[in-house]
Amino acid sequence: MGIFDTFKRNRNRRKLTDPSFDFLFDGHPDELVSFDCETTSLDVKEAEIISIGAVKIRGNKILTSDAFYVLVKPEGIMEASNVTIHGLRPKDLSNGLPVEEALRLFLNFIGGRPVVGYFLEYDVAMVNKFLKPMLGIQLPNRQIEVSSIYYRQEVRKKFYDSYVDMRMAPMIKKLGIPDLPRHDAMNDSINVAMMYLALQARGRR
Repeated sequence: MGIFDTFKRNRNRRKLTDPSFDFLFDGHPDELVSFDCETTSLDVKEAEIISIGAVKIRGNKILTSDAFYVLVKPEGIMEASNVTIHGLRPKDLSNGLPVEEALRLFLNFIGGRPVVGYFLEYDVAMVNKFLKPMLGIQLPNRQIEVSSIYYRQEVRKKFYDSYVDMRMAPMIKKLGIPDLPRHDAMNDSINVAMMYLALQARGRR
């Protein structure tokens, strides 16, 4: 971690309003967490989180027996077009947790572990949208973007152009891993975990 990153991390830590979540800044020696959010919109400003899925990665293993999944009850009205994507209907979410409670459980699950994702910037932005008012901070965990790793590996093989298809389906196919049904927070977090491990193995060849 560079000096600037350390400075930002320490400044973020000083803004934490609930000392019981100081563990988020502790890091973890040998585990990562792959996570995904399903939301009511792709516009962070208006979107609400409706489910969070996460799974731990230790070494070259995905700890599916130690996974996290929660449904979140949105405050607004869900559009029918969103339901067709993630399959979660208003009645499915009627017993969901309030977003603050869901995030507290999520934070306790991930601890200080680095987080892994596919276009992770969006998921982290959604978490931060609710986390900042709750705890006064943004998610401090180190972030690992699988599409960036994939892009760097693919570009090294190209001599004439730098175009790389960054859609998840072609990436999964090229990496030769199973493709679980997508737009489900739990499945997507497992998909990303498999992508990460496949990329790590490919990078060592």
